[in-house]
Amino acid sequence: MTAEGGGGSRRKRRYLTAEEKYQVWLEVVPGQGTQREIADRWGVDRSTVVGIVKTAREAALRGLAASRPGRSSKTPEQAALADARAEIARLKDTPHGRSQHVLVRLTR
Repeated sequence: MTAEGGGGSRRKRRYLTAEEKYQVWLEVVPGQGTQREIADRWGVDRSTVVGIVKTAREAALRGLAASRPGRSSKTPEQAALADARAEIARLKDTPHGRSQHVLVRLTR
């Protein structure tokens, strides 16, 4: 593509496998070149490299947010379910929770 944006040749679209995307990311992280240079080496557009970096960053942040020291690794859904069960157990043990239970039993 030319600088004027008209009539230039476009690069043929190349689809990278997950492993190739990971390899691209491994080149970007330590700075083994600019994103443009890495894109040229892999035969993709620079926006592809930008997208790979963004996706990898978001996935890493999600994974790190879900991990807690000293706990076995659970999926976010498993962690939420365990938290909800703990909250239910806590509420059942409060005086307010017990009084409602007693009130329901007395009225039945």
